[in-house]
Amino acid sequence: MHKIIKKLLTLSAFSLSASLMSPLSVADDDVIVDQSRNRTIPINITLPNNSNQCSEQAKCPVVFVNAGYGISHNNYSFASKLFNAQGYLSIAVAHELNTDPKLSRKQPYLTTRMENWHRGVVTLKFLVNQLSAQYPEYDFSQLTLFGHSNGGDISALYAAIYPNEVSQMITLDHRRMLIPRNKNIRVLTLRGSDYPADANVLLNETELKKFPVSQVMIEKSRHNDMYDGGPTWLVDRMSKEVGAFLN
Repeated sequence: MHKIIKKLLTLSAFSLSASLMSPLSVADDDVIVDQSRNRTIPINITLPNNSNQCSEQAKCPVVFVNAGYGISHNNYSFASKLFNAQGYLSIAVAHELNTDPKLSRKQPYLTTRMENWHRGVVTLKFLVNQLSAQYPEYDFSQLTLFGHSNGGDISALYAAIYPNEVSQMITLDHRRMLIPRNKNIRVLTLRGSDYPADANVLLNETELKKFPVSQVMIEKSRHNDMYDGGPTWLVDRMSKEVGAFLN
């Protein structure tokens, strides 16, 4: 695992250096183009409720909301609204385009899905560098990452590669990429009850005593329901758990 992360650090540095050589191109309020990759990135930015109190001297926090595979980035409004109420700039990101390779269904996922996750990490890093200049009153140096399923896997990989740039991570039943074992990154992961996580993704009892990680099983919840379109009771429960974690 350490060899994989080390290799990705090198790949990520190369990809990001190429991205930073190209200017930002904004097509409209909901799309950014990374010209170095010729990649259109759909995003949805929502300001915190207290945005008039955010300044370069007193920066407000930032969260990236990473959608599950096959689900629109706009279908996590329950989370964005919650973050906005807590003073966060929320940036919902669509990581999959129609031109991208399909997500691999073959094991081992730590190998076969790494291309997808790494592409997501490069996208997030590009957005951090570009949007931090556009929104100087927000703190892009200590991110909160939120992700459902594959979006949680992308979040976990970003935290592994850039641990000093992530303060918190919240995932909804991500199941493939290991949760970071880092005393400086607070983690909440809400677990569905219908599918298990892969080996070593979650922390064991000994690790839970060492790291600031909360693993909450939600009984009768389904992996594919953990978004706006899920049952009201589940959306309410997820909102309650995330709100308590942020407080």
